[in-house]
Amino acid sequence: MDFVSRNIESFVAVADELSFTRAGERLRISQSAISRQVQRLENDLGVHLFVRNSRDVQLTFAGMAFLEPARKLLAAWESAQRAARAAAAQHTRVLRVGYQATGAGQLTTLSRSLFAARFPGVTVEPKCLEWAGEVEALRQGVVDVAFIWLPADLVGLVTEEVCREPRVVGMAAGHRLAGRQQVVLADLRGEPMPFARRAPREWINWWAVSPRPDGSEPVFGPPNDNVEELLEYVAAGPGICIVPQSIAEYYPRPGLVWLPLADADPLRIAIGWPRASRNPLVTEFAAVVRELAYPGGQLLAEQEPVAR
Repeated sequence: MDFVSRNIESFVAVADELSFTRAGERLRISQSAISRQVQRLENDLGVHLFVRNSRDVQLTFAGMAFLEPARKLLAAWESAQRAARAAAAQHTRVLRVGYQATGAGQLTTLSRSLFAARFPGVTVEPKCLEWAGEVEALRQGVVDVAFIWLPADLVGLVTEEVCREPRVVGMAAGHRLAGRQQVVLADLRGEPMPFARRAPREWINWWAVSPRPDGSEPVFGPPNDNVEELLEYVAAGPGICIVPQSIAEYYPRPGLVWLPLADADPLRIAIGWPRASRNPLVTEFAAVVRELAYPGGQLLAEQEPVAR
């Protein structure tokens, strides 16, 4: 079924985008893989779903008839997987907490520790996810609750902002900007930036601050899949990266310099879970996070900008 669902997912993406290229970008797979999966689906059905030419892609009458049932099939399959995984975790008293990179910084660890102390019969499993992977992990039932870096597509989720982090710029110690006390976006013009290979374009653009106040566009370097690859690229030069402050604190390494980015909005981090969740452990965990995030009823204060 999962094999078939991938073919159907590719069909729906192409139908939505009317482009194999854009569908591949949306699903973060190659155009050739999209084409193969749609072809398999057409072979299974014995019909043509698209009319293709050198300029555009259009749905056939069969494709239009298949589109809405295909959406329902995908939704049902995802719901079934999510329900099975969530039920198994709840039955075994396991709470799976998702996050990417550093999650919500110290709040991630403090929340897990306090929850574990209050509910000793529950196993708390941290799940480190790929860049921008929290929402998809929640929708697939891979995790029960997650710390979500915003902005993100929050449809179908319950979310609450729990902390903010200033953004900082990482660069090699020999970089031309390394001697500054802080930088602004105008200083970064023309500097190559690695980008997350599988993250949505909107997510990539937010981190790169694209477009920028002066109208310039960032220059993207090679792709990466995780923090270690990102920092290896930056340490070797000549590129830079924009990350939350906690990455600068959690991933120190020789040869890297971190500078506050003075004119970029901070990262907002939310706790989130599926709206359809009935797991009482999720509600209890969210209450613990809220207690730590709002001491005295006020959102957890941002830390001072990281020193070089």
